[in-house]
Amino acid sequence: MKIYHNPRCRKSRETLAILEGKGVNPDIVLYLETPPGREELKNILKMLGIKASGLVRKGEKIYKENFKGKSLSEEEWVDVLVENPKLIERPIVVEGKKAVIGRPPEKVLELL
Repeated sequence: MKIYHNPRCRKSRETLAILEGKGVNPDIVLYLETPPGREELKNILKMLGIKASGLVRKGEKIYKENFKGKSLSEEEWVDVLVENPKLIERPIVVEGKKAVIGRPPEKVLELL
């Protein structure tokens, strides 16, 4: 199991705590320091079953100043997320060929 984690995010910390409380010791990817590459992100989106625009944190300043109201293609949104990992919704937990966004954190239980 792998968690794309931001330790400064309460939801991300809560999701990790749920996993650890269930005895799971996931691989922790600090995605702001080690962002997913283009193909990795596309694979995550496929496992989540969503489009790249659905993974964007629309409350972030970067989004509001640069992307709000713009109509971008799927490939363009993937590029935006790869170049601006702060815009990636968190946490993302991956198990095998499935993934969930830990919002709410209890959503991770679907993978156990």
